[in-house]
Amino acid sequence: MAETEPTRAGFVALIGEPNAGKSTLLNRMVGAKVSIVTHKVQTTRARIRGVCMAGQSQIVFVDTPGIFRPRRRLDRSMVKAAWGGAADADIVVLLIEAHRGLTEGTQAIIDRLRDEMPRGKPVALAINKIDRVKAEVLLALAQKMNEAFPFAKTFMISAERGHGVEDLKDWLAGELPEGPWYYPEDQLADLPVRMIAAEMTREKLTLRLHEELPYQLTVETEKWEERADGSARIDQVVYVAREGHKGIVLGHKGETIKAIGAAARAEISEFLGRPAHLFLTVKVRPNWLDEAERYTEMGLDFKDGDG
Repeated sequence: MAETEPTRAGFVALIGEPNAGKSTLLNRMVGAKVSIVTHKVQTTRARIRGVCMAGQSQIVFVDTPGIFRPRRRLDRSMVKAAWGGAADADIVVLLIEAHRGLTEGTQAIIDRLRDEMPRGKPVALAINKIDRVKAEVLLALAQKMNEAFPFAKTFMISAERGHGVEDLKDWLAGELPEGPWYYPEDQLADLPVRMIAAEMTREKLTLRLHEELPYQLTVETEKWEERADGSARIDQVVYVAREGHKGIVLGHKGETIKAIGAAARAEISEFLGRPAHLFLTVKVRPNWLDEAERYTEMGLDFKDGDG
């Protein structure tokens, strides 16, 4: 009788500058939209984990917030969470953008990797958005990056188009430690569905509203009711920091919030695979950025924002 392949399971941290494509890569690997993707930086707040099966291996992705220079308490908590996720993971993948090359921000991440990563922890390099540069530029960048840090392996990928993603997934699957799986085979993320639904609504708000406002708001799923017909009624609250923001979120005669609600409802329904009825209210909560429980809900540590 042929010996069956051992099961493997482990955590993989995706790190990089904001907008490097970490959420896109996670969603491509997992094959479902579990981490919200927008054109704005600092979108991923919570340590959303995507679970991906590759043969007998279960890869649990820690989608860390983008690493940037923190200015506020929330920023500091996010950066601390990103490094915490990397230190706890079995494998780290640094994602950079091909057309931006070795930026000052990426250099700062490499310096910290050198100082903080335990010896022997594999760190792979994934150069994303390879379709934006010529082959010789790519090769020169790969060489420069590997001179800057001893990466275990380098991958050329396009997270958006899927190029090279399977190779990265297969390599990760083979590198993980042997052991039982952490999650049921069909589970995609370890965030409660209520929170994924809130994140989907927050994505729509972020895409619709401009400039600073998206960082001044948060979304919470207040009530979730399963209905007899198989649909779900979801009540969510959008918290804004100032009275003036409330009007912007609502829009003229409530048109903005209505459009956001419709887009979020469609996406939540698709994610659940059944109809969802979404009801949004907007409330002003001036100090939400300084409330400990908001951080706990986002998987962040309130105390990390101090100092």
